[in-house]
This record gives sequence, structure tokens and C-alpha cells, in this order.
Amino acid sequence: MSATGGNTALTPPDIAARKGLQPLVCLTAYTTPIAELIDDHCDVALVGDSVGMVLHGLPSTLGVTLEMMILHGKAVRRGLERALMVVDMPFGSYEESPEQAFRNAARVMTETGCAAVKLEGGESIAQTIQFLTARGVPVMGHVGLTPQAVNAFGGYPVQGRGEDAERILRDAVSVAEAGAFAVVLEKIPEAFARRTTKEVSIPTIGIGASAACDGQILVVDDMLGLFGTFRPKFVKRYAELGKAAEAAIATFANEVRERRFPASEHVFGDEPRNVSGGEAA
Repeated sequence: MSATGGNTALTPPDIAARKGLQPLVCLTAYTTPIAELIDDHCDVALVGDSVGMVLHGLPSTLGVTLEMMILHGKAVRRGLERALMVVDMPFGSYEESPEQAFRNAARVMTETGCAAVKLEGGESIAQTIQFLTARGVPVMGHVGLTPQAVNAFGGYPVQGRGEDAERILRDAVSVAEAGAFAVVLEKIPEAFARRTTKEVSIPTIGIGASAACDGQILVVDDMLGLFGTFRPKFVKRYAELGKAAEAAIATFANEVRERRFPASEHVFGDEPRNVSGGEAA
């Protein structure tokens, strides 16, 4: 299926079938307007728990709740017609047991209308992935640097260097064998990401990995230049909208203080009159 053909909603099997074919285009989305902007161009819209840092000012993703993910998931759902919608399961919502994971994943799917959920972890979470997929919950995996393990990692270091590569490869293979339809590879060496992509049967989606992956994902606010708290090496700025927005806000503030806004075209007279667009002013 073409990455830009038609408005038929993509499904997890569609994504799985893209292994080794045209690269998958994936971005995060947290609001209806952004979902509408990315829908024609992306194969996957991920409602990521990065929303906690990007929109809520949290220091990590650990403070994100199930309710937050559902709230943003509902908003994104309203803006999509074509892209596959995946929602991150937040920290603490799936690790306790497969039963807990299913209960919460079912709630997320029911309340947001998403087609799949994403879980972080490899071998340790494979049983849970198998439990979910056997019960009709499509799962996207996430291995390598898993942000929900920030405290265990002591930060956000590159993963998979040296002997650690075999551990992450086992994680990726375990996720695939458990039934995940795709797996995110985050912040691992380029050569190792190439190797993993070749050895894993499902599509790999890179973020700080390799162009050889079966797809790529970025946080939309990062690539648009809207989030400036920090900038990972793997982020390419495709725009600097944050700077443009700040300049616009400064201009607005100056015009208000100088009483240049609102001008005559922005206020209403005593009598209605016809203006362009057929609206009365």
C-alpha cells in the first residue's frame, strides 16, 4: 500500500506487512490539530507518553497517568482518518501482570478508539505481549533506551554497545516472537540497528537508530522546534516554529502596549455591514 494513497485507515497487519518495503513514517501527536496535520503524511500517529514532558512540563515520562493518555488519545482520534493510531501505555499500567495490562489496554482502546498500544521492554514483557495479542490487543514493542526506565539507566545513555547488544537483540526477538506487529529501536548504535532490523521478523521503527530501520519516528514538537528544553542528537529540526511563535507573541505584546491592536478592522461598529465571507460585522 502506498504511504500516501487514499484515506483508508491503516491497520496493524498493514504496518507489519511493510517489513523491508517502503519505510514507515511515524510521528507523535497529542492534540487534534497536530493529528490533522500529520494524517496525510504519516503511517503511524503515536500518542506518546512524551506528552508529559512536551505538554505538561514533567521532568520525565514517569508522572504520566492512564487518564492523561486517554484524554490525549481522544483528541488525536478526532483528527485522524488514515494513520494508524497507537497509544503508549504509561509507567505502572502494565508491569504488574498480564491481567493488569489487558485491563488497562482494553480501557485505552475502548475509550480512545486507538488500534494498538505500545509497551516498553523486551524479554521481561514478552509474556504480557503474548497475553494481550492473544486477546485481540495489537501491540507495538519498544526496546533499547526505554524512557520509563530512566531511573534504572541513570539517565538516557546510548544502549546496545559492546556486550549489551546481545541483550537488546534478545529483547527485540522476544517482542517479535510474542506477537508484536512492530518494534521501536531507541538510541542504539547505527550498525547494531542495521543488524537488528535484518534479524527481527517485524518492522523496526528507529529513533536514534539507523536509516536502515523499516521506519522512523520523532516527537513532533522536537522536529518542529516547539520543544526547546533539550535536544537529543538524533533530532533533526525541520522547522523552528518555537522561535517564530515567540516572535509573533512579542509583536502582539508590543502592539497591545502601544495601542496599535486592535485596529479598526478588528473592532465592530454601531451598524452591521457585509464583509468578505458573507459575515456581518
